[in-house]
Amino acid sequence: MNILDGKEVSAKIKEDIKVEAAAFTAASGRKPHLVAILVGNDGGSETYVASKMRNCELVGFESTNIRYDVEVSEEELIAKIQEINKDPNIDGLIVQLPLPAHIDPDKVTEAIDHRKDVDGFHPINLGRMQRNLPCFIPATPYGIMLMLGHYGIDTAGKHAVVVGRSNIVGSPMSILLARNSNPGNCTVTLTHSRTKDLKTEVLRGDIVVAAIGKKNFVTADMVKEGAIVIDVGINRENSTETKSGFKLYGDVDFDNVAPKASWITPVPGGVGLMTIVGLLKNTLEAAKGTIYPKG
Repeated sequence: MNILDGKEVSAKIKEDIKVEAAAFTAASGRKPHLVAILVGNDGGSETYVASKMRNCELVGFESTNIRYDVEVSEEELIAKIQEINKDPNIDGLIVQLPLPAHIDPDKVTEAIDHRKDVDGFHPINLGRMQRNLPCFIPATPYGIMLMLGHYGIDTAGKHAVVVGRSNIVGSPMSILLARNSNPGNCTVTLTHSRTKDLKTEVLRGDIVVAAIGKKNFVTADMVKEGAIVIDVGINRENSTETKSGFKLYGDVDFDNVAPKASWITPVPGGVGLMTIVGLLKNTLEAAKGTIYPKG
């Protein structure tokens, strides 16, 4: 069993981003600029946004965190997004999910200029990804592909099983793994809550991507010997064992699955760190205009 170490890989890629960001700043006279909008005070969202802002500083980006009370109206939020869309000194914009029930996340996502959609959630980016055109790839699947590439894992001809069909992770992950690329060239099965005999389907996987949002959902009897296991889950539970007052669990029962796996990501220290790298790379490309030319 080998660990797919998000800490090691993200550190290496962030050093490369830092060099490119410095070159961009020297040439343009400004830093790449990411804006994150946070609505309410959800503990998980606060942690994620703080980490994104901290990593922006580490690689030489400018970052701005705009906060709204949980009662903010959908109209006010969208008006702010439209204002940011027009600002030429802001390269990337993310609105941290989840949003309060009275705000439609699809409306908010579609309000973001797709050229600043560094989370890769806008329908234009998702559609372009489907057609294998230049786009911002959703940050978590992007990060996973970067990790597989870093470790030189040969995915061609492998059977990949993705557990979970969200637009943020599961569906784009299935598309990327099936692409004629490296990593890629997998035969992909996309499973979900209505899949019949899910255990049998997952057991077929040479690569298993768990992105269903349930603690320890993928158990040892669902994974075949030698599988590559990628755990996207970040499930928070209150804990008296940690200083933070909570503990993170993945969607995979790590302790029991790891002995069967050839490669596996830990939680924490795996995919979550790679998600931030995907976001940073998208923001840098937005600043440079390499996906969508400026002007």
